Amino acid sequence: MKTIGLIGGMSWESSAVYYNLINRKVKEVLGGFHSCKSIMVTVDFAEIEKLQHLGEWGKLDKIMADSALQLEIAGADIVVLCTNTMHLCTPAILKSISIPFLHIAEATGLEIKNRGLKKVALLGTKFTMEKDFYKKYINDNFEIEVIIPTEEERNQIHNIIYGELVKGVIKDESREVYKQIISNLEHQGAQGVILGCTEIPLLISKDDVNIKVFDTTTIHAHKAVEWALQD
Repeated sequence: MKTIGLIGGMSWESSAVYYNLINRKVKEVLGGFHSCKSIMVTVDFAEIEKLQHLGEWGKLDKIMADSALQLEIAGADIVVLCTNTMHLCTPAILKSISIPFLHIAEATGLEIKNRGLKKVALLGTKFTMEKDFYKKYINDNFEIEVIIPTEEERNQIHNIIYGELVKGVIKDESREVYKQIISNLEHQGAQGVILGCTEIPLLISKDDVNIKVFDTTTIHAHKAVEWALQD
């Protein structure tokens, strides 16, 4: 078994889900007393959130690159970034390490392609929904159309993530907001929805909507285990 290196803390709630998922998956596959060989570097999300909203992506690049290098030095065989938004820093991460980096949009795009879908909706932070690093990756690599909510809906989604979900606050009324937005996107032709923030699965599940749900946290974690267990 190879060692998975995890960059966590964005937020720690979703990082805990990653740790749970990868260990449960290893036990499911190998049985017995098996657990996943892993290393986690956890950043301070207060610092990350502040720099995100100040637009200080150069500083964020350095933090992510340094964290990835720390994992490599510690003995990780692959780097997994436990957040969607911070994949904006992928180029900096790739320059800093010599071990593989598992991009969350790669894992998600493969899953959508395997399901045969051609048009999906993307929910996440405003950074994830509005910038091209995620939508373009999936479109360019898998020829899948990715649509996003309206500006007002994007603000609602973003504010619920930062105001509630990253703090571990789960509200029924916020779930209803998300469900309505997903329904609107379904009416625009979305065959599935990407939960493109690792906190959103804390609020929304496949039982809440009519279309296929792509939980990026689970997809990413399971793909990392698949890689770690392959010969």
